[in-house]
Amino acid sequence: MSDKLRVGIIGCGGIANGKHMPSLAKLKNVEMVAFCDKIEEKALKAANDYGIDGAKTYVDYRELLEDKSIDVIHVCTPNKSHADITIDALEAGKHVMCEKPMAKTAKDAKRMVDAAKKTGKKLTIGYQNRFRPDSQYLHKLCEDGELGEIYFAKAHAIRRRAVPTWGVFLNEEEQGGGPLIDIGTHALDLTLWMMNNYKPKSVVGTVYHKLADRKNAANAWGPWDPAKFTVEDSAFGFITMENSATIVLESSWALNSLEVGEAMTTLCGTEGGADMRDGLRINGEKNGRLYTTKVDLSAGGVDFYEGNTEDASLIEARQWIDSIINDKEPVVKPEEAYVVSQILEAIYISAKTGEPVYFNK
Repeated sequence: MSDKLRVGIIGCGGIANGKHMPSLAKLKNVEMVAFCDKIEEKALKAANDYGIDGAKTYVDYRELLEDKSIDVIHVCTPNKSHADITIDALEAGKHVMCEKPMAKTAKDAKRMVDAAKKTGKKLTIGYQNRFRPDSQYLHKLCEDGELGEIYFAKAHAIRRRAVPTWGVFLNEEEQGGGPLIDIGTHALDLTLWMMNNYKPKSVVGTVYHKLADRKNAANAWGPWDPAKFTVEDSAFGFITMENSATIVLESSWALNSLEVGEAMTTLCGTEGGADMRDGLRINGEKNGRLYTTKVDLSAGGVDFYEGNTEDASLIEARQWIDSIINDKEPVVKPEEAYVVSQILEAIYISAKTGEPVYFNK
């Protein structure tokens, strides 16, 4: 392996340009050498903006994977193609960072886990919210047992009116769902990670398409086209775990609620609680008194000192590349992301059938 990891980008749309490529470009031990997109102009622009001199472009990802000099692939395509591209890349001898959610279906996510095990290549999923200062601080508290046994939690992903109107976000066939699989996946990943609990027992879900048919609706990115809005506008899940813990998952792109916020969690444990509603707040009882502490993260440590411009996406990219160079496990393990996909799919199935979904039966 050379002194720099050679990276190929498959899918040069919004998430690649907004997160993956800008972050990788800041790492000295990485060079982006190949770019693929079905729309050739997007691949050419990405190569011009982020590629090394002589970077190659493709419209067929299989041709890109034939380049044996490429060490790492970042998969930044619609959800439907995550599994096939990831598995093909792993089998071609590449390490893979796949954007969230892991896959459109739990079956596909399991195929990805199996392929990583079979090939011995590293696989991780793009849950960058784990690398925010508040998430890192709270996770350390949980690891240290400060909250005790966490037996009730909420995973929050609520937008009042912020429906993504570009790309294929509203296309059920391409994405597999709407806000639940798009932003609910981040909130659920955070919550499970904090609890270190990946053994679901049962799921009851409800899915709604109540506001999606509105024409000229107020929206952060302009009115959506009701005819193209084939996914849910909100979805909710009630999840029980094998150890009897309970998680409530709430997600929406459009909901008449003033309590908004996404990629957040609320945790309730035997020794204390925490939430991200108004910054990071810790609550509990000491010396016969209840207390609430708002954590000041502006100067919380070297990584997050005041004035540091590093964001979660850059930290995510750095630890991912470091895990390859130093042969360590990435922070986001594929087995964990697979459980997220299982639960999300169970919510959709429960909503469709009107019945609970049970695991391991």
